[in-house]
Amino acid sequence: MNSQPIYHENKEAEHILVCLSSSPSNAKIIRTAAKMAKAFQGSFTALYVHTSYADKMSETDKKRLQGHLQLAQKLKAHIATVYGEDISYQISEFAKISGVTKIVIGRSNVMRRHFWSKPSLSEKLTEMLPNLDIYIIPDSATDTRYKVKKTFAHPLIPNWQDLGITFLILSIATLIGSLFLRFGFTESNTIPVYILGILLISLFTRGYICSVISSILAVMLFNFFLIDPKLTFHAYDSGYPVTFIVMLASSIITGTLAAKLKDHAKMSAQTAFRTKVLFDTSQLLQKAKDEHDIINITASQLMKLLDRDIVAYPQVNDKLAKGYLFCVMPEASSEALFSSQERKAAEWVFTNKKRAGATTSIYGDAKCLYLAIRINHKVYGVIGIHITDEPLDSFENNLLLSILDECALALDNSQIAKEKERTAVLAKNEQLRANLLRTISHDLRTPLTSISGNASNLLSNYDQLDDETRKQIFNDIYDDSQWLISLVENLLSVTRIEEGRMNFNMSIQLVDEVIDEALKHLNRKSIEHDICVEYKDELLLAKMDAKLIMQVVINIVDNAIKYTPKGSKIKITAEKKNQWIYISIADNGNGIDDHLKGRVFEMFFTGNNKIADSLRSLGLGLPLCKSIINAHGGEITLTDNQPQGCIFTFTLPLSEVTFNE
Repeated sequence: MNSQPIYHENKEAEHILVCLSSSPSNAKIIRTAAKMAKAFQGSFTALYVHTSYADKMSETDKKRLQGHLQLAQKLKAHIATVYGEDISYQISEFAKISGVTKIVIGRSNVMRRHFWSKPSLSEKLTEMLPNLDIYIIPDSATDTRYKVKKTFAHPLIPNWQDLGITFLILSIATLIGSLFLRFGFTESNTIPVYILGILLISLFTRGYICSVISSILAVMLFNFFLIDPKLTFHAYDSGYPVTFIVMLASSIITGTLAAKLKDHAKMSAQTAFRTKVLFDTSQLLQKAKDEHDIINITASQLMKLLDRDIVAYPQVNDKLAKGYLFCVMPEASSEALFSSQERKAAEWVFTNKKRAGATTSIYGDAKCLYLAIRINHKVYGVIGIHITDEPLDSFENNLLLSILDECALALDNSQIAKEKERTAVLAKNEQLRANLLRTISHDLRTPLTSISGNASNLLSNYDQLDDETRKQIFNDIYDDSQWLISLVENLLSVTRIEEGRMNFNMSIQLVDEVIDEALKHLNRKSIEHDICVEYKDELLLAKMDAKLIMQVVINIVDNAIKYTPKGSKIKITAEKKNQWIYISIADNGNGIDDHLKGRVFEMFFTGNNKIADSLRSLGLGLPLCKSIINAHGGEITLTDNQPQGCIFTFTLPLSEVTFNE
């Protein structure tokens, strides 16, 4: 880590740091830092250093600290929490890593009376961060009687269990020392036994008191039982007093260090667990499928982190929906957490976008603390945390806000993704609609002009025309009208299927009868091609809508007629494979280029093949065929025919013959 602090030359990039505490003057310091951040147009961070003293803070101090934390949040500060006993060191390290340019602290009432007295916080920070601006804010209105209580992290008076462990371990150490002397060891060999015992006492008891008591008792037991004359506190050797002093000092230092290491290990384990919960929450939210899943993940992770019951109210149609309870204990009752008072508190938070409920002045008699899941001015729901006898500490509150921010961001991203999807669908539909209108307006002109011209010719010159010419005109009118009818049928079918309004009349039908009937409805140009049908199995039954399957066969065969020259061969094959019926329609035309095969089933795609007549296809036939076959549970594919041409194959589920007596 770089030992030098990070500085910003640009005044717009100033980073103001204020330290949170339970001091009454801390509120003024926070407001001053917020004004400085606004004046410098920089970022604003409120840092809380969590020490072992925090767990033994009085209720008054806890409430005051919580109020300062909420004040910093209200003033748009980023809340950060670090762990450690050395406050000045933690502040300086955070300032170096986070790029802090100015630190705002309060004036300390503690004065250095002797040269060996500990330096104040401001003196330590000035020494550790010599190039950083440190602002010390005086407050004449501060209650000078308020002082930080110097207390142990654990109770001064140990309980009976700790005392029992202490006396038991010292007794065992004395017994082992006596055995050492009996086997010829010197007194100096027994001193490590007592030090080991003191380490064990520090490990298995709470706080420093038992360590100090055991250090004094160890020296007394060593002198009384193991030093000549035994069973007295006298010693013959003049060097023993020095030994006792060194042993006492070593024992006290060893026990104190062991107790501190145990506290640090406990704090590190707690921090590691909370960090893991945050990391897991981020990963789970990224994998969430929808808004309901995001809310469930958030509530579950909060329940795991805080070990409290969680109530989640999602937002549906800009209203607060029914709440869900996530219980730490499965048998917990939900009636109290869903009372009318709790609901009113949650709705107030949803409307006003501020916290309310327990530990606040708004609906303070509620059992839960309610916070909004929001990003900017958009509220996606409300989370309630069941507040028992112990309110949330500052670090838990910081983690809670972080998880809610993650949840709001995930919900916002999900909402944006849905909006993008809806926009893409609307754009696609609009494009399809535009393509349809453009194509129809262009391609209907030719057959309509032809029908109108031929009809006008017949009306004006009917008697002058010979029979052969009139027959040709009638045939042209018929072909154009059939093309228009086919187009309209395809358009209606595509529209109904896409909108889900197509009613399928499913029944068991003979495949050969359906194909034969479809071939009767081909246009008259089919006589110019060689069309043959082959059934490889005698009885082919499939459950289908016969009219729609006929339309599939007609569309595919008509395509083959349009895109192949006169005299081409078109072969229809039907056979049974496993539980499916395969119907293939093959031609020996020019085929379809490989780079176009993947698009032949797209709406309005017509390719670049030259059509045999002047009526260009709209590109509706094959997409319609695909929709119909998929609706029947089958598939349609395009492959190459050998040596040339293409093969369209579609499948239908096979049905068995049922005999009724």
